Amino acid sequence: MSKILPETEIDDGFEDEEPAPNIVRIGKKPTMNYVVACVTLFNTGQPEVMVRARGQSINKAVETVEMLRRAFFKNVQIHTVDIGTEEVEREDGSIARLSTIEITLGN
Repeated sequence: MSKILPETEIDDGFEDEEPAPNIVRIGKKPTMNYVVACVTLFNTGQPEVMVRARGQSINKAVETVEMLRRAFFKNVQIHTVDIGTEEVEREDGSIARLSTIEITLGN
């Protein structure tokens, strides 16, 4: 017999004031999971999808966008690419600087 576990909140490290329905946050999951998330958002009628990553996940964000453009939506275009740096406080109180990227896609 299978056991249904309660949904748990996953901390992806992003601290947004309000959740946006068209943002895909890149983390530690396989790249294809994020590609499918983007495809799902486009198929539900979202005119734009933002792929957001920071730190070591930036590489996976670029892979996600390129795979999406090559294999699924050949007509999708990159509207904007924003890069920056965030300061994050570690558990020991020190400050770490993380690079960030936000890629906005649309038709």
